[in-house]
Amino acid sequence: MICSICPRKCASLRTAEAGEGVCGMGELPVVARAALHFDEEPVISLPGYGSGAVFFSGCSLKCVYCQNYGISHEKYGKRVSVERLREIYRELIDQGARNINLVSASHFAPAVAESLAPKIGVPVIWNSSGYESIQTIRMLNGLADVYLPDFKYASSDIALRYSGAEDYFEIASCAIKEMLRQTGPVVLDEDGAVLRGTIIRHLILPGQTENSKRVLSYIKEHLEGAWVSLMAQYVPMGNAQAYPEINRRIFQEELDEVVDYMLDIGLEDGFVQEMEAADSKYTPAFDLTGV
Repeated sequence: MICSICPRKCASLRTAEAGEGVCGMGELPVVARAALHFDEEPVISLPGYGSGAVFFSGCSLKCVYCQNYGISHEKYGKRVSVERLREIYRELIDQGARNINLVSASHFAPAVAESLAPKIGVPVIWNSSGYESIQTIRMLNGLADVYLPDFKYASSDIALRYSGAEDYFEIASCAIKEMLRQTGPVVLDEDGAVLRGTIIRHLILPGQTENSKRVLSYIKEHLEGAWVSLMAQYVPMGNAQAYPEINRRIFQEELDEVVDYMLDIGLEDGFVQEMEAADSKYTPAFDLTGV
């Protein structure tokens, strides 16, 4: 196919096994790990229950600080068929997964959508960078129960510098509105596990508290019903050392400033990650487990 799945719209040729576009991937999914994951938000990884996380290789956003750099940029993983992908979901459910958590699957959206029909019996979480085309999100309508997008940037300058996507805010804000339109407000079951809804993640970057405040303000004003997961786990990884201003952890004072702002504007539904959460456990071993 000539690809236009992601907002890059690079019109690259993608065959089943190879691709020339920004993501560097063919049409068939490439997976680096499929296992129970216990360190997501509490409504996703309940105590004693893991989230069935499937980590896809390649990415069309290419953040310089990506904590999954080995698979997003270096594309390590194993190619699987649509049929095998659906088997992986079933194996994770048999292991006790309360949901299936698809991590960075956007560039494989047509194949993944095929793998999700008919419904698999547990909530499906679409876990993405937020840099999504409206067409892709509409393709998932009725297949994804929970959207877990990042909302990284309000500043086009910052988005361009760290992710090569000057249009990030424009694209992500539209995509997240469509996600929220599909899901409505967050719904939990009797155990507190998420069944449906949109939970927006925002990772605080070093020295970028104003960017964080602008993102939170937009959520408050335009995305009613979404929950917010404010993340403090930034650790300089990937190619962050080439960008001295982000080649450090965030300071406690930066986290406190953003949390205070979040509460001041009345964003109360969601989660705030503590500083000690910045830990290597958030980067699992990409060793083809479960693939």
